[in-house]
Amino acid sequence: MARITLAEAFLVDLIPKVKRTDAIQSFKSQETIFVTLTDADGASGMGYSYTIGDGGPAILSLLQRTLLPVLMGREAEMIEQIWRDLLFTSHATATGPIMALAQAAIDTALWDLRGKRANLPLHILAGGAKTRVPMYSTEGGWLHLEPAALVEDALAMREAGFKGSKIKIGKPTVAADAARLTAVRAALGDDYEIMTDANQSLTQPEASRRLNLLESLNIAWFEEPLPADDIAGHARLNRQSRVPIAVGESLYSPGQFADYIAAQACGIVQADVARIGGITPWLKVAHMAEAHNLMICPHFLMELHVSLVCAVPNAPWLEYIPQLDDIAAPMARDGGHALAPTAPGLGIDWDHAELTARTAPGSRLTVRPA
Repeated sequence: MARITLAEAFLVDLIPKVKRTDAIQSFKSQETIFVTLTDADGASGMGYSYTIGDGGPAILSLLQRTLLPVLMGREAEMIEQIWRDLLFTSHATATGPIMALAQAAIDTALWDLRGKRANLPLHILAGGAKTRVPMYSTEGGWLHLEPAALVEDALAMREAGFKGSKIKIGKPTVAADAARLTAVRAALGDDYEIMTDANQSLTQPEASRRLNLLESLNIAWFEEPLPADDIAGHARLNRQSRVPIAVGESLYSPGQFADYIAAQACGIVQADVARIGGITPWLKVAHMAEAHNLMICPHFLMELHVSLVCAVPNAPWLEYIPQLDDIAAPMARDGGHALAPTAPGLGIDWDHAELTARTAPGSRLTVRPA
């Protein structure tokens, strides 16, 4: 083992190449917060986290002023201990998104460092359940798109080997949602999976009104129908629905997932490795779901999640939303399957020259031992 002697952080702002809208928001940009940790042997690991347009400077400030100084002199392999110590270093700001996103940048850097020191890829280091996973595409299912555009994209995805597409719902009327979903099902047939996502936009009665529609079209899951803090509403809906209720991208701790599972308020968990605080808690949620015979189908960050879904046995899907192509080599694919990286650590092949060129002015910071 070796102690951490240097921490660096910076922010790169990535603008989506397509318009991304859902029922409550637009994805303005991906403020990508990077952390690089170097140990006394000179080995380094790089992790990252993200926002969808706001909050990046707050995460950098928390890293610089509070979290990164705590890492100096710590044994880099003590990942579980570091994660918990960081949580309690700033316990007054936990549990919540800013703290979780800052912890995730550190935690993923530590796992990257561990993998490089061990010369093992993350999917082996974290479990080794499989080497490839089917993908479904969200990139052509945004809420502003008309039915014809949804169909065109889904047909193209199927031709490329994808096994499913996610369609955003939450239009003002059930009929408008029905028109979008019916068009895709009619064009793609019964063998192509269609996922739906309401992005927390509905009341429980409005979500209930859509259940017959979703069941009749054999929809794979109904994602975030209600606000994320409405566990009781999700439990009532889950009892009514034969379509699995999926939640998790807006949950920020393993305990919040435990509450949902205990309340029988979901059928699929969707932990986001950044929003839950890193790989360390993500694996806890994945194993918790497995113990309850539930699937984990993570949200976004496909270049990182590909290794995690290949590490555990109960992760049947990877969400396809390309975002890092300008700053990293494209994720390895075989048609509609993503392949687990084989390089040590996270296995993401970063373009460091492009990262340097795109670093937001004034965002780069360095922390050394006092």
